[in-house]
Amino acid sequence: MALIGNLRHRPTRRLTQLFFGLCLYGFSMALMVRSELGLNPWDVFHQGLSQLTRLSMGTVVIAVGLLVLLAWLPLRQRPGVGTVANVVVVGLALDATLILMPPVESLALRVTLLIAGIVGNGAATALYLGARLGPGPRDGLMTGFVARRPGRSLRLVRTVIELGVLAVGALLGGTVGAGTIAYALAIGPLAQLFLPLFDVPEPARPTPEPVTPAPTG
Repeated sequence: MALIGNLRHRPTRRLTQLFFGLCLYGFSMALMVRSELGLNPWDVFHQGLSQLTRLSMGTVVIAVGLLVLLAWLPLRQRPGVGTVANVVVVGLALDATLILMPPVESLALRVTLLIAGIVGNGAATALYLGARLGPGPRDGLMTGFVARRPGRSLRLVRTVIELGVLAVGALLGGTVGAGTIAYALAIGPLAQLFLPLFDVPEPARPTPEPVTPAPTG
C-alpha cells in the first residue's frame, strides 16, 4: 500500500508530472555532463563509476539507485511509486540524451548547457517532489538516517554523504569543476522557487459533523 500511496487523489496530473519531472531530471543531468564544467556530487560519483566499469552512465545511475534503495531496508523507509520510477527513468533519460547529444567544444555553448542543466534540474526536482509520490532513493537515504537518529541535522547528514560520494567520484575520474560549486549554491533556491508552481496539495480532510446530544428527560 505504501508503494501506491494516495494515488486516488488526482492520479493523472500527479503521474504525468512525476514522469515528466524524472525525464527532465535525466535530460538536465546530460546537459551538465556535456558541459564538462562540473557535475553535482552524486553524478561525479556516477561518472567515475561509469569510467571504471565501462558501463553507460545511465546504467550506473540505475544500479546505484537500486543499491541505495536496498539500504532503505534497515532504515525502515517505505518507497513510493515515485521512488521506484526515479531509479529507472532518470538513468534511461540520461543515456538517451547523451546518445542524441554529441560533445561540444565551444566554451560559450558549454556554459549555456551548464546553466540550462542546473535550472532544469531545479525544475525537475520540484516536479517530482511536487507530485508527492515518494522521494528519490538518495534523498530517502538521507532522511532515513535522520529518522533513525532524531538528534541529527538533515543538512549535516546530507553534507557528509555528498562530500563522501564527491570525493570517491573525483578519485575515479568524475568531473569536478565550477559547475559543481554552482549546482551546490543554486539547486536549493531553484527547487524552492519552482516547488509552489508544481506542488499538488493534499486533499482536504472532511470536517466531522458535530454530534447532537440526544434529548434527555
